[in-house]
Amino acid sequence: MTAISFQSVSKAYPSPKSSKNSESGSTFLALDGVSLDIQEGEFFGLLGPNGAGKTTMISVLAGLTRATSGRVSVLGHDVQTDFAAARRSLGVVPQELVFDPFFNVRELLHIQSGYFGVKNNGAWIDELLERLGLADKANANMRQLSGGMKRRVLVAQALVHKPPVIVLDEPTAGVDVELRQTLWQFIAKLNREGHTVLLTTHYLEEAEALCGRIAMLKTGRIVALDKTSDLLKAASSNVLRFKLDEELPKALADKARITGRIVQFPANDALEIERYLAAVREAGLVAHDIEIRKADLEDVFLDVMAQNKGSVHATGVSA
Repeated sequence: MTAISFQSVSKAYPSPKSSKNSESGSTFLALDGVSLDIQEGEFFGLLGPNGAGKTTMISVLAGLTRATSGRVSVLGHDVQTDFAAARRSLGVVPQELVFDPFFNVRELLHIQSGYFGVKNNGAWIDELLERLGLADKANANMRQLSGGMKRRVLVAQALVHKPPVIVLDEPTAGVDVELRQTLWQFIAKLNREGHTVLLTTHYLEEAEALCGRIAMLKTGRIVALDKTSDLLKAASSNVLRFKLDEELPKALADKARITGRIVQFPANDALEIERYLAAVREAGLVAHDIEIRKADLEDVFLDVMAQNKGSVHATGVSA
């Protein structure tokens, strides 16, 4: 059975009046005809740069905003016409740290259980608190928690009614390594038990390790959709990686991916690797810690984004 279905979904917003290119009555398309099916039991990744439309998709899925056109369903329940069943099937961890400052952690989880009509939920709440490293914070007021601890509570709230479909919107943003490891072990366990997981993240190593299939979104459109393994196979080139203490000449820098001192070039064969290293030597630079590695999901992602240099989509339809 299909767990999540997007069928020709578009979402339009009024274009900013300050935009020089905007016309009276024109709209900005945050989503532009998105179609996507996620099957029950999948661990699915939704990737894209900031502003690509990922959070808009999740907001439409969760019923927080209404699509301009198209249909969205959760386990066959339309998110608009059968909204109660669709909401009960979903557990959403949002990007923003939204919390009620007047209750402690355990009280919040009991209240969240009540929203979904779940009674006698104490044993599952205790397990969530233990699994997410919140047991010693169970009686702490939310205002007393650090940002990372607040995010753990958001995860617990999303899971408290044992939803069959779990949506994680940047769940590890700004949290420590220990929580990331703990969270993924727990979520992976739930996935093995049959829960469907939809993940958005900017940590592409997480998506590569966890997700069986991945969709890449840019300017409201899906520009790549495949099994993670097949996306990686399509990136046949290797990557030459080294460190530099000086800046590369512009002609070389335009071909490289540079992060601080780390320089990376896509290289198809040994001859191309030698050409890059020779060019670095001719520029009077010294490469340190040279290595050659296989392309990873970050390389694939950057290639896909570079191949789809689309601009924002505007229409003449009034909002």
